[in-house]
Amino acid sequence: MTLALSRPGTHVDTPALPSVVGADLPVPLVTGGTARYANLDYAASAPALTSVAEHVAEVLPYYASVHRGAGYASQVCTGLLERARETVGEFLGARPDDTVVFTRNTTDALNLLARAVPGTVLSLDIEHHANLLPWRCRGHRTLRAADTVEKTLTDLATALAVEPIALLAVTGASNVTGEVLPLRRVVELAHAAGARVVLDAAQLAPHRRVSLAETGVDYLALSGHKLYAPYGAGVLVGRRDWLDLAPPHLPGGGAVRTVGPRSEVWAPAPHRHEGGTPNLLGAVALARACRELAPVLGEDGPAREHERALLARLEEGLSSVPGLRTLRIWPESEDRIAVLSFVLDNYPAGYVAAYLSAEHGIGVRDGKFCAHPLLRRLCGGGGAWSGGEDSALRASIGLGTTAEDVDRLVEAVRALVTSGARWTYAQADGRWTPTPDPRDLDPFAVGVAPLAPRPCGE
Repeated sequence: MTLALSRPGTHVDTPALPSVVGADLPVPLVTGGTARYANLDYAASAPALTSVAEHVAEVLPYYASVHRGAGYASQVCTGLLERARETVGEFLGARPDDTVVFTRNTTDALNLLARAVPGTVLSLDIEHHANLLPWRCRGHRTLRAADTVEKTLTDLATALAVEPIALLAVTGASNVTGEVLPLRRVVELAHAAGARVVLDAAQLAPHRRVSLAETGVDYLALSGHKLYAPYGAGVLVGRRDWLDLAPPHLPGGGAVRTVGPRSEVWAPAPHRHEGGTPNLLGAVALARACRELAPVLGEDGPAREHERALLARLEEGLSSVPGLRTLRIWPESEDRIAVLSFVLDNYPAGYVAAYLSAEHGIGVRDGKFCAHPLLRRLCGGGGAWSGGEDSALRASIGLGTTAEDVDRLVEAVRALVTSGARWTYAQADGRWTPTPDPRDLDPFAVGVAPLAPRPCGE
């Protein structure tokens, strides 16, 4: 079966929201026919905004090297890159003396910062691996998050007072539960103890505006692929002193001022950490996404109301499904983004995800979400929940999510519990999959000729 690919379209509940590419994408079902793809996996990778994809297409004819080219296209691209830097900084409320370093993603940005920190790093055990593993290359302490937000803040204050901490690394919003810590209070605690704060904003930034200047956060990292600009760019934004003293993140051309036979003089940040040809299209895409999102992500913006309504609808619907439990770190907290994880009695998470995709055309995430310590806590070692594994399912809502998507998920989960699956599933290479699977999972291979063989001797 050949899968017909859809053209970019708009399929949102609120006309004021920016449209996303692929909103009307048809996907094949194992039971025959197709369904419009219900994308409830925004927390992993968000689709591109239509305007972002169009802007990248406009820029492509001008694509050339930056910073050292005299040609017209090169000068245009140099201007595009540096304006993108300014736009991203403005979107994130960067201070006048902050620097904006383009990276590959949040993981890359935090690994860059890890080489610059002049001391011990403290983090909570609820972090994504991107904000946990990089710090292990140096002094690192992990604090278990308490059962309430207030107790967690008290424990943070105590931990900060026990020994000198250079950097407190915190998530803006949990990628598992969507829960948000009171950021200004966290910053106040850290600064009072002489520590700086880095914010993993990968999940928070696509849902609400965050400002370094207003919150006092010292460093912020995010990924374009979660901010509706999936073109391979991320950023690290923040105070330049540590970054100017750190070894270059990627030594090479562009990161250096002069090179001698046995010595070199490195450029200051941001170029110090952007060795090699930069990802111009990724930076341009990220900047355009920031421009498009800025008006809609405010406290009273249409995106916030859109997500609040759909999250409430999702929670209410799933609460009526027998044997389903949602995961929370701080059950009393009401400050959340539109991310919800759950486990289903006696069903492995991977089995449920495969069923939702194959029979209903619904995309959710399953597994441990690169947050193994937290999933181990929340799933309680498995047991009946989640099929005896420390795994869960995650539904995440974005600009292209509709009420129909939410209702389809709720009804599909309820149908599994009450009536069972219509297809058979088995594990292959550690993943649940339909058996057999009649779907065409490689639509781009259709009509593509194999590469010509290389002549002998090449």
